[in-house]
Amino acid sequence: MVAEWATVRVKAPAKINLALQVLGVRPDGYHELRTVFQSIALADTLTFRAEPGPFRIACDDAACPTDATNLVWRAAARVWTAAGRRGAPRDVSVKIVKRIPVQAGLGGGSADGVAALRALAVLWRVNLTTRRVRRIAATLGADVPFFLDGGTAIGVGRGDVLMAQPDRPRASVVIVIPRFGVSTREAFGWWDEDASLATLPDQRDKPHRVDDRCGGVNDLEAPVAARHPAIARLVRALRRRGARQAAMSGSGSAVFGLFDRRTDADQVARRLAARGWRVLVTSTVNRSGYARLARPTCLRGPRDLPMKEGIV
Repeated sequence: MVAEWATVRVKAPAKINLALQVLGVRPDGYHELRTVFQSIALADTLTFRAEPGPFRIACDDAACPTDATNLVWRAAARVWTAAGRRGAPRDVSVKIVKRIPVQAGLGGGSADGVAALRALAVLWRVNLTTRRVRRIAATLGADVPFFLDGGTAIGVGRGDVLMAQPDRPRASVVIVIPRFGVSTREAFGWWDEDASLATLPDQRDKPHRVDDRCGGVNDLEAPVAARHPAIARLVRALRRRGARQAAMSGSGSAVFGLFDRRTDADQVARRLAARGWRVLVTSTVNRSGYARLARPTCLRGPRDLPMKEGIV
């Protein structure tokens, strides 16, 4: 059953990794991580419309998949099942206006997946508890749970065990997008090759912490830059131009620089763009700001949109 409102729109803000340590390979084959997530205002916009027929996705970026490999599709399947419905999701179309580049280490796919959880729970009137939403998010990907709350958080384990951190001062962010993408699988595979590390001692009984070295280091940056030297050049260029921190985000390929003043960020962005780089300027977002950005909006029907527990 579809709610009285037939269209729901929601923004999906991206993230950067202020730091990322790779501590080794776990017994389950995943990598043990210590990372610092930070929300940014750069966001995709997803519009969900009740329409008869199979569930379908359209996107203005040809690099974005529109089939069942898209996390929006997978999130829809899980909300559909949570609603007690059989078969595949249907009677909804999704339009994604993509502003977060694909394969850039900015979490665009994961952010879109969480946006789908929020919007479809409203559209299909599914009363999901906070615990259920978090359980569903964890099945979609290791970094997906971060996008439920945003702000600043430390992620440990696979990056899925989160510890909220105090809001940091707002910063302007220059993001440079190389012409190539890097998949998560590639980046960690290159780290494995370079580290020559096959197993990681059991760390389940050790306290979760991010050590002092995790104050701006991305352990995936060196192996990715060894295959794509432009990464290291961009990091150096941002530092030379006054960024108080510059690094590759996540598994790449995007490189970011943090600036205290927007005017400085804009000036650096113009210089890099003049050299042929694709450059975006945005800002960091605290937890309350993230909640406002990511809140679904009803486009037709009642204006008092009743948000379900665990979705806001």
